[in-house]
Amino acid sequence: MIFKNYYKILGLESNKVSSDQIKTAYRELAKKYHPDMNANVNNSEYEEIFKDINEAYRTLSNPSLKRKYDFNWNRYYGKSNKSKQEKKSLKEIFFELLFGNGFLKTKKENSSKEPIYGEDITTKIDISIQDAFYGVNKQLKFKSVNGKTQSFSFKIPAGIQNHDKIRFLGKGKKGKNGGKNGDLLIEIDIKDEPNLKLSGIDLYTQITLKPWEAALGTTKIINVLDENMQIIIPRSTSSNDTLIIKQKGYKNGLGSRGDLKIVTKIVTPRKLSKEQIELYQKLKQIDLDKTKQKIAAN
Repeated sequence: MIFKNYYKILGLESNKVSSDQIKTAYRELAKKYHPDMNANVNNSEYEEIFKDINEAYRTLSNPSLKRKYDFNWNRYYGKSNKSKQEKKSLKEIFFELLFGNGFLKTKKENSSKEPIYGEDITTKIDISIQDAFYGVNKQLKFKSVNGKTQSFSFKIPAGIQNHDKIRFLGKGKKGKNGGKNGDLLIEIDIKDEPNLKLSGIDLYTQITLKPWEAALGTTKIINVLDENMQIIIPRSTSSNDTLIIKQKGYKNGLGSRGDLKIVTKIVTPRKLSKEQIELYQKLKQIDLDKTKQKIAAN
């Protein structure tokens, strides 16, 4: 009979941990193995993983059960138990606890070994903001543990958050002694585009205005995430002003969206017509006249 190492199942190095550490480890694993974050999940494998995690947490979160389990854990994995002859199966330990040491005959250490879980493999894939917003099919090529190149297609769900990971069960490094293979984790890196940047769930873009548009106000049509929007530019807009459109940003994963933030930039035409030059000169003169009036009034 295999003695399950509940601490290792929860990713804990020893039994010298607090109840808060056990709870935190459990919550991280529960989130890590959430069905929405696991693509192409084999239901039987998925259920078995969660069964082990929940079984470990139920035992270690109960002080009474934890004390009983720790007694056996120390005998099976404790530092003083270095000799192979001293290691006993869980079945032997239980019978000794109930009936004494003489109940079972000593067995040679050729029984089943502790299963060792394979290591996870993590890789990254870059996608655009638009692909992340709407979802996209991708193809990934990677080298398996035997050195062969594998290729498979998978779906990136719409509204995935930056640096989220998609998990593929059993595609990591091989386990030992009957342990499960590790998983392949694909981290999603959402890349900014030339005129569209992502910050949390807010989107930032920039709009250029001619001086008279900024001064007098105007309307502009912009395209963000394949959606055309009419933007009202108020009078006396300056460079680096930010116009905010609610609920037109990135998805937050809960059915809502962030904001679209439009940063203004005033750009003077490189070439001015004679008429434009004359108008600018008139504006300049008006400004000088106002300045003189203010000085005279003081």
